[in-house]
Amino acid sequence: MEVLTVFLLSLLWDLLIGEPPALVHPVVWFGKLAEFFDERWERKGPLPDFLAGTLTALVVLLFAIALSLLPFYLPFPLNYALAVYLLKSSFAIRSLHEHVSRAITDNIEKKRKAVSRIVSRNTETLDGVHLNSAAIESLAENLNDSVISPLFYFLLFGLPGALVYRAANTLDAMLGYRNERYEFFGKFPARLDDLLNFVPARLTVLLYLPFGGRRVLKYYRLARFKLNSDKPIAAMSAVLGVMLEKPGFYRFPGRGPVNDDIRRALKVYWLIVAEWVIIVTLLLATGVFPCLSP
Repeated sequence: MEVLTVFLLSLLWDLLIGEPPALVHPVVWFGKLAEFFDERWERKGPLPDFLAGTLTALVVLLFAIALSLLPFYLPFPLNYALAVYLLKSSFAIRSLHEHVSRAITDNIEKKRKAVSRIVSRNTETLDGVHLNSAAIESLAENLNDSVISPLFYFLLFGLPGALVYRAANTLDAMLGYRNERYEFFGKFPARLDDLLNFVPARLTVLLYLPFGGRRVLKYYRLARFKLNSDKPIAAMSAVLGVMLEKPGFYRFPGRGPVNDDIRRALKVYWLIVAEWVIIVTLLLATGVFPCLSP
């Protein structure tokens, strides 16, 4: 029951308070540590860059493991307080809703600004339909990355699992680009993130089934553009019945999304979050997964 207590308190923290300040946020620390090595490594060629990127990732992952083990060496109640804080930092339910909801506006410039904060693509060239699509895509992808996956690894490996996943996902977001600078330096972080998200991405699709049934499975079969990230996006497109498209990368059929579809997507988001929270709570309460206690 100790692990269940940590989970429920971290969930309560997330819903009532949201994200910790950046200065003391472990995910920000992971990013700063990766940035430290990235900025100091002068690119030297495929193999040296790959080895340097791999070493950078391993240092960040080891830091995440060390951080996650701290509660095990603290007395009660400090161990629980730190465990709750660290677990909460591994997932982001409330803040994801807040970021996406800012894209619900008829002012195209405000919409561009809001969407630019949650996607990496150039929003200046996007029209209203594609801005709405980008907001919904981000919600669907980050439902997996920021909610389902970290708690999936918490179930399997306890706090170390959640923080290691969060560190790996942060490394991919910062270094996992296919461009001249990161093609080799970011290859290990990108492949590690692919590996860690393989099962959770498909689990996320299963969580959509009560709301879209066969249509979700049909769209899942259309999701052949990427290894993982397009799977939850396809499922969201199926449930909403709207077109979700990243030009040049993927397109799922339907009518063009409008502001009201972002609102509908957020309602679906909360239904799936509730579904997943219930599943995690039941699994922790029954002790099905031997995750580690603080």
